Amino acid sequence: MFDIKDNDFFELEEEDFDTVLADDIKFTGKITFKKPFMIKGSVKGSIDAESDLVIDTNANVEAAIIARRVLVRGKVIGNISAQQMVFVTASGNVSGDIEASQIVLEPGSTFTGRCTMLK
Repeated sequence: MFDIKDNDFFELEEEDFDTVLADDIKFTGKITFKKPFMIKGSVKGSIDAESDLVIDTNANVEAAIIARRVLVRGKVIGNISAQQMVFVTASGNVSGDIEASQIVLEPGSTFTGRCTMLK
């Protein structure tokens, strides 16, 4: 359906991640990481990453996000800045500004904010 160069990002399973914030965890504060990270629970604060971030289907994130690539399947309230790509799936919901070199909003996704595509 979509021709995305980094399709390996979408094929990652939970076991491919070194760290997964489980669905029964609520975290408040600043998260920093260097390896791919998946959020299944709730986060409130900020996320500053050098790698990829996946916000899973039932996750709730209220944070400013900086990462290499961001895949949103759940809900994000806050600005997202990615070095490469932000992809919001049909189940994804973003309320905030998105800044990346590649931005994909899948049909059915919800987005409120401004998009800025970087060169």
